[in-house]
Amino acid sequence: VQLQASGGGLVQAGGSLRVSCAASDPIFTRYLMAWFRQAPGKEREFVAAISKSGGEIYYADSVRGRFTISRDSAKNAVYLQMNSLKPEDTAVYHCAATHFLSGSYSDPPQYDFWGQGTQVTVSS
Repeated sequence: VQLQASGGGLVQAGGSLRVSCAASDPIFTRYLMAWFRQAPGKEREFVAAISKSGGEIYYADSVRGRFTISRDSAKNAVYLQMNSLKPEDTAVYHCAATHFLSGSYSDPPQYDFWGQGTQVTVSS
């Protein structure tokens, strides 16, 4: 599957932004989907994940209560709504997909497919 992320941009602290990820596979429901982010000089960091059915959702502690992950199987897309943004949320946001997990949903090597990323910059 090919993943295409979009929707990044520049926003002031406290603002909101929604990033999207479109998948090329029409059988979208066979993938667990996730968002990771990577800031300059830092390792890739887990943000959120959503199960194939959408019934299970996981968040990193740093974004819980501010970010919401969702998926739309009719559009083969996954979204990340980001509210109350902080300067430390600045990063390139990548969507990722996998057929199944053999370990933690927050571990990047668990994901077989990655999008190219979209830049999110939060100014103070």
